[in-house]
Amino acid sequence: MTEIIGIRFKEVGKVYYFSPGNKKVQVGDRVIVETARGVECGEVVIGNREVDDKEVVQPLKPIIRLVTPEDEKRIRENEAKEADIIKVFAKKIAEHGLKMKPIDVEYTFDGSKILFYFSAESRVDFRELVKDLAGIYRTRIELRQIGVRDEAKMLGGLGICGRPFCCASFLGEFQPVSIKMAKEQSLSLNPTKISGTCGRLMCCLKYEQDSYDALLRITPKVGAIVETPDGQGQVEDANLLTGILKVKLKNNPDAPAAPYKREDVKLLKDAKIRINRDEMAALKGLED
Repeated sequence: MTEIIGIRFKEVGKVYYFSPGNKKVQVGDRVIVETARGVECGEVVIGNREVDDKEVVQPLKPIIRLVTPEDEKRIRENEAKEADIIKVFAKKIAEHGLKMKPIDVEYTFDGSKILFYFSAESRVDFRELVKDLAGIYRTRIELRQIGVRDEAKMLGGLGICGRPFCCASFLGEFQPVSIKMAKEQSLSLNPTKISGTCGRLMCCLKYEQDSYDALLRITPKVGAIVETPDGQGQVEDANLLTGILKVKLKNNPDAPAAPYKREDVKLLKDAKIRINRDEMAALKGLED
């Protein structure tokens, strides 16, 4: 077992493990640590805890110290600098005539590096921009192009549900979401109905997928051949949540599909959930 603490550097970001050394820290404490990007300040979200060695990538870097009043002062100064730097970043982008959108700026705690985040529809040659920015700030400069999901996470906003974006409020990391999930949940495959403000599939499609997977294992799908108390038939509609199937009976083809509970029918031959080419063409790009 290895003793760790979990630290997050963004309000809703990935949690990284560090070694507490001989220090006892509490959730909510702010600490100074050394990272691959330089010395940074992070918030403790997991207190001293022992985890299996397999969960840890050794060697763990130790924390340097708990944040001091002097550190707090420097953090406030850095935040003020970031507000000014993002304005300069936007101005220089315009001067160089680059097709890129400034998103955010991070000034490392020790001032050894400034990270500039931007979005763009394609690759951008920003070498001259980097030289310009390095000449102004006299420190290491790194530009990072981010995708639309990360842009939404950084900028925040309200989703179609009226609540703050999940990615900006509590999702530490993005989970894979697929068109198949929307299809299995019987959602309208209208892009405007299943995509978020970022233009990609809504993250919330993932939340109930495990339940839908469990229901799909016990529910005949549309097109399945089943045995009902009234004879064989083909499933024309299936409500996974209520368990009600509408079955077209073979011995009475002119009658409308009759409702049956899934526990009252026997599956003879199941069907598959498929997405046709037209649907895929309309939804192209939503999974990126």
